[in-house]
Amino acid sequence: MAERDKEEMEADIAKMEFDLKGTAVICRSGSPLILADLKKVSVSKARAIVVLAEEGNADQSDARALRTVLSLTGVKEGLRGHIVVELSDLDNEVLVKLVGGDLVETVVAHDVIGRLMIQCARQPGLAQIWEDILGFENCEFYIKRWPKLDGMRFEDVLISFPDAIPCGIKVASHGGKIILNPDDCYVLQEGDEVIVIAEDDDTYAPAPLPKVKEAVYIDIVHSERKPQKILLCGWRRDIDDMIAVLDAFLAPGSELWMFNEVPEVDRERKLIDGGLDFSRLDNITLVHREGNAVIRRHLESLPLESFDSILILADESVEDSAIQADSRSLATLLLIRDIQAKRLPYREAMVSHVPGGAFSEGSWIGEMQQASDKSVIISEILDPRTKNLLSMSKISDYVLSNELVSMALAMVAEDRQINDVLEELFAEQGNEMQIRPSDLYLRDEEELNFFEIVLRARQRKEIVIGYRLEGAERAIINPTDKVSRRRWSPKDVFVVISEKE
Repeated sequence: MAERDKEEMEADIAKMEFDLKGTAVICRSGSPLILADLKKVSVSKARAIVVLAEEGNADQSDARALRTVLSLTGVKEGLRGHIVVELSDLDNEVLVKLVGGDLVETVVAHDVIGRLMIQCARQPGLAQIWEDILGFENCEFYIKRWPKLDGMRFEDVLISFPDAIPCGIKVASHGGKIILNPDDCYVLQEGDEVIVIAEDDDTYAPAPLPKVKEAVYIDIVHSERKPQKILLCGWRRDIDDMIAVLDAFLAPGSELWMFNEVPEVDRERKLIDGGLDFSRLDNITLVHREGNAVIRRHLESLPLESFDSILILADESVEDSAIQADSRSLATLLLIRDIQAKRLPYREAMVSHVPGGAFSEGSWIGEMQQASDKSVIISEILDPRTKNLLSMSKISDYVLSNELVSMALAMVAEDRQINDVLEELFAEQGNEMQIRPSDLYLRDEEELNFFEIVLRARQRKEIVIGYRLEGAERAIINPTDKVSRRRWSPKDVFVVISEKE
């Protein structure tokens, strides 16, 4: 239901060319603030209600979401389902939770993308894995009770599912609290539910324990975190929150360069107004540079070849128009890659072979792909159509768009408990997804199956959920064959859920 013409909405949905697999999509014209209109869509019988953010000003959009939640809580018949609210600004979340109480789950779009950008800047392959887990084509999170597992230790639960990967427990005795990556010795109690990553909620079930080799003890090496140098291009609304999250994630001695058009004299005041406490920044030093990110001369004044990662933000000034913001981000991305390519030592810039052979030697895209091996660029793109353009050219390592937020909303609408799982994986504390080199788990020439690697990773208190083979473009999450032994390459990497370092 939206305040638009019914025929228009139907025409827009038809243009998307979805395979709806028999699902009927019914459009109604009406306002969520009018009770009679809410009756048109029998809101009290819905299994879930999703309140979407509006385009344009963030605070106005959130104020509207707040009124909608108030209106929904006033429905006489009561609500059968939960309400999932998409918010634009983190500061407004408290109000919506206050009004909606237990009925409401919130997803703050801006915040989710900011946190994902930071995670992907530190570990480049993560974006594709998040897209796979949040999208419904591949595997996603499911929570279910299996009485036959009661009394079993978590380390045995881990290898009990041939078609799923357990990664946590919903503890009945703690009022349904979700614990990701619990201790091996945790024993499942009556009423506990298991959180897994699986293809679908009906594609997995526990089986008898497989025969596995005793896990040989491995030397646990905790890799020393190195200080990083990161460039933030642009100024977005909650940049103060991003700086605080970066400070939590980066190693001591890191530098954060801020390059945007906000005059340096005003920046500190704007950041403090936004809630940033400079005295609490332990790991990063801020370096300020003023300039316009679409003017080549301004960008050339930066040491672009020396950054570990560069984050291009959709700038606050043009945020209201997605296409304009994307055009700016795209221009910045191309300019930075070009400047980096020109500064590469000459021999490296002559592209001898581009994988896939799509671009000829010395062509500009070829040079840019060479430059992309040197530093990671993550760009925030607002319109999914721009994203498809970029993924074809492979110039940007990764693009994060509002599409990921839509996926998260759909997932929380399907099962509201998943919001707790996502919130922990995005937060500064608790567990997160990481990409690990294979030599942490394997000795030379060892042949192990997937279950044996899962058990070995438990010595580091990690849960292996998948792997990416040497030379492969995509990671495989929840592999179908977990019992055949194979020889792994030192260049393979594993995707794990582990506690934040």
